[in-house]
Amino acid sequence: MVSGRHGPRVFTLQGAEHAYRLLIESMNEGALTLTPDKLILSANQCFARMVHLPLEQVIGGPFHRFLSARDRENVRPLFKHAGNSGSRIELSLRTADRSRTPVQLSIRPLAREGQKSRTICMVVTDLTESRRAADLLRTFTHRVMQAQEAERGRVALELHDNIAQLLCAILLRSQALADSLPAREKRCKAEAVQLRDMLGKAADEVERISRNLRPSVLDQLGLAAVLRSTITEFGERTGVPVELFGELPAARLPADTELVMYRVFQEALRNVEQHARARHVTVCLTQQSTGVELVVGDDGVGFSLNGGHSKRKRKDGLGLLGMRERAAYVGGTLTLKSARRAGTEITLRIPLPPAGAAAG
Repeated sequence: MVSGRHGPRVFTLQGAEHAYRLLIESMNEGALTLTPDKLILSANQCFARMVHLPLEQVIGGPFHRFLSARDRENVRPLFKHAGNSGSRIELSLRTADRSRTPVQLSIRPLAREGQKSRTICMVVTDLTESRRAADLLRTFTHRVMQAQEAERGRVALELHDNIAQLLCAILLRSQALADSLPAREKRCKAEAVQLRDMLGKAADEVERISRNLRPSVLDQLGLAAVLRSTITEFGERTGVPVELFGELPAARLPADTELVMYRVFQEALRNVEQHARARHVTVCLTQQSTGVELVVGDDGVGFSLNGGHSKRKRKDGLGLLGMRERAAYVGGTLTLKSARRAGTEITLRIPLPPAGAAAG
């Protein structure tokens, strides 16, 4: 009996179950109920299509037949300890034609009054399209990064071969002009010397920008050399000391790995310079047989990872997103630790190919 605007109304269980069944069948997700022994009590057509079986061959059978041995082990504790809020897990369903469908299982127990055992309700979401979309987006992102690196290399070459050389030529001419002025022309001579100094600083800045866009030392000498030179340049320019720990790789790493590590390191130092107000920076690089790890930490002001939506936070978030995408490009991971007035630590981990594989 349900109360309504026109008074109480009576609905039969048969009518309620019919509406419930229509709802379940109209879902774009698989829906099941399982016994405590994981036998399928009911399922909708969507789930039957996922596993490529007629519905009558699905109902009454064990759910575990659609899981690999490894997935069975992973899902067992969720069945056993799923609370009232439910549990979720991503895995692959084994279909009748022996293919695999990536899915997300949402598991929730349904307690019945007077019974100790609980029926298990499950919603199965097909992740095929979302995975395909994520792969396409990742491929697109990687291509954008490749195009960006190519363009950076082109601009760096233009700056070095054209602008920097032109500035050096003007610098030599200004030096000659300053030397040619007689000593009695103190004012003009001082202006010429000041002009020469400004041109020298401009040439140094163009060289620095060119080197940061695409450091030739990375291609020629590898990661260890470019880290040392970047640390030296950063310390001299900002006055913030950078201490390097760990053993730098003696052999060359894969080219993509070296480039990603340099770009993440570069972005981390840029954040320190622009935002951290740090007095000291530490860099730790370690390499094992399975991978390489880069940790950049500072003692700056830090920030709250769950803080507000300030303009600075949005900028930092964009930089962090770029670092994560670069890490994912080579199969790596990037983690961030920070708190207000407690500094920031960025950790990049990248797996390495088996020993003996040639560096790219």
